[in-house]
This record gives sequence, C-alpha cells and structure tokens, in this order.
Amino acid sequence: MLSVVAPPSPARRLPALGRRSAFPLHASVLVGLLAASSAPTPLYAIYQAEWHFSAMTLTVVFSAYALTLLGALLTAGTLSDHLGRRPVLTGALLAEAAAMAVFATAQGVTTLIAARILQGLATGVATSAAGAALLDFEDPDRPGRATLANGITPVAGMAAGVLAATALVQYAPAPTRTVYLLLLLLFAAQAAAVLLTTETAHPHAGAWRSLRPGMAVAPASRPAMRLHGPGVVAAWALGGFYSSLGPSLARLIAPHTARATGGLVFFTLTAAAGLAVHAARRLPARTASSLGTAVLIPGALLTLSGPHLHSLLALFAGTALAGIGFGAVTQGALRLLLAPAAPDERAGTLAAYYVLSYLAMSVPAVLAGLLTNLYGLQRAVSLYAVTVILLTLTGLGRAVRQPSTR
Repeated sequence: MLSVVAPPSPARRLPALGRRSAFPLHASVLVGLLAASSAPTPLYAIYQAEWHFSAMTLTVVFSAYALTLLGALLTAGTLSDHLGRRPVLTGALLAEAAAMAVFATAQGVTTLIAARILQGLATGVATSAAGAALLDFEDPDRPGRATLANGITPVAGMAAGVLAATALVQYAPAPTRTVYLLLLLLFAAQAAAVLLTTETAHPHAGAWRSLRPGMAVAPASRPAMRLHGPGVVAAWALGGFYSSLGPSLARLIAPHTARATGGLVFFTLTAAAGLAVHAARRLPARTASSLGTAVLIPGALLTLSGPHLHSLLALFAGTALAGIGFGAVTQGALRLLLAPAAPDERAGTLAAYYVLSYLAMSVPAVLAGLLTNLYGLQRAVSLYAVTVILLTLTGLGRAVRQPSTR
C-alpha cells in the first residue's frame, strides 16, 4: 500500500498593513522618537540634585545625544534606501528600546551619557528611514500630507515627551524610571508593527559604500538648502538652548518656582512650534520660512529680557514666539527641500536636513554650557540671543536678495 505524502503547506505570511495604517504608524514612530529625545529635559534638575554636576556637564549630556545622532545621520542616513525601510527601522527601534532600559537603570552621569549615545545612534538611523517611509506611504490623493507630517511630528513628539515627563516628575513615585519604561514598551510595539508593513524601498547594492560619512542632498534641493540654511540653524539653535538650559533659566528667574516649570519652558516652545507648523501649511513655503525666521528675533529678545526683568512671563512669551518661528521655519524649509527630491533621494535629503538641524542644536548648547561656567547663565543667555539674532538677519538678508521662485 502506497502512502501518499501531503505536499508541504506554504509558510504562513504575516498580514501586511495597508497604506492607510502604515502612514499613521510611521508618523507615530517619529512622535515616539522625538518624545524620547525630550523626555530627559524635566528630569535634568533631579539628576543634578542627586548627582551634583554642573551646567557644563548638563550640556555635555545633552550634546552626547545630538552629536551621536549627527554621526548616525552622516553615515546611515541613506541606509534604508539600500537595505529597505522595514529592516533598518525595526533594528533602530529595538536599539531605541535598549537605550530606554539603560536610562531606567542609570545610577550616574556616565550611564546617562551612555544612554544618550545609544539613543542618538538609534534615533539618527530611524529618523531618516521613518521620514522617507512617510513619503512612500503618502496617499496620492492627498499630496503634501507627508511633508506636513515630517514637519509636525518631531515638534509634537518633543512636546508630548516633555509634558509627559513633567507630569511624572510631579506625580509619579519614580519619575526617572517610569517614563523610560513606558517608552521602552512603545518602541517594542512599534518595532513589531513595522514588521507587518510592506517594503516600499527597492533594496540594491552599495549599502557598505553608503556608510561613508557624507550628505546626500538632492541636486534640485541644494539651492533651497543654501538659501534657508541660516534660518534653520537659528531656529534649531534656539531649540537646543531651551532644551538644555531652559529649566536652569527658569530657576534663575524664579528660584522657588515649582520644579515642573523648567519642563514647561520647553513644552511651550514645542507646542507653539507644532501649532505654527500646522498653520503655516497654507502659506507659500518660502513665505513661511522667511516669516518664521523674522519671528525668531523678538522671541530671542524677550527671552533675553527675562532674567533682567525677573519675569517668568517674559521668558514664556519669548519661548512661545521662538516656537512659532521654529515651526514656521521648519515647515517652509522642509517643503522647499523635499518637493524637488526624487523618491530615491528622499532619505538622504531628510538626513542632510537633520544633520544641519542637530548640529545647530548641539554645538551652541555646549558653548552655552561653557559660557555659563565661565561667566554665569545670564551672560551666556545674552551671547546666545545675540548669535541667534545675527543668524536670523543673515537668513533674512539672503531671502530678500533672492528672486522669488516659489
């Protein structure tokens, strides 16, 4: 009697998420990444009180993240173009989850810096891949939605992260652990969900070659990068100041204010920026970028006046104006950069934008920490504000001289 051997059943494939689900998933990834980047801001005062480190050390902790992220963008910014969005993003999200575990178990400055370095690497790899995936999954019937999402999700994420961490500082029994454990669970869930998406990139050879440091700006996007670069630098330099030294400035103005006030400074910046990104979407891109650059000037001046007037109101008003300028600049600049880029140039162009942004965010913050140690926080704020104003004037001068094409 012959036995009939049944043919092997085909391997079960995981269900794939459609475009409608994949788009909000990748937007949530960007929100989560930037929420994690700002979550330590309200906790810095706790770390300083427990571990007794200086303002200079604080800016080193902050810049360890930003500079490592820069290195990741410069080397792996186009990696997802070669290997695919899905494997690159999944690996980066798992590394981000590991960074949250290091944060949750940190016992000193060295561990905190190590966590920031791992976080910077993971965020740098994930940011350009997730941003490019948003463009890939954009609904053809709703053009411009991906560019808007790329502009609004980072600031929305930073606002959500700092607000959640501020609330936990006030009400949670273990704020330096709880926020990171929640983020760890989020990144693990997102990594699993990304595996269910369809691959939108076309993997091809050259992955190792692409790891050589460099910026791959689409040729058609380079004029916009040159023209609006100073405004982008000024906006992100202010963002770096509020993120690293904003809580210290609030304590200088009002030493006995609630601990959560320092975190609310950065929340004000990012919340105002998110609203501005949404409002500026109806303006021509070049107009949005130029107006945002101009608004940075009164924002910096009001912030500068806060310590002299001993006024938290002036600090928060200046922060809100700076946030409006930040949001308008980023919204306009991203549209000008991404619109002319071909699909296989998107990840590289986004990575170059973030390289410029995080370089502007980190280097001035380190210098501000050094100046604070040498001359005090009030004088450091004055020098920082003057530098930002000079950058904005340079950007506005370029915009005025350039003939309008958009």
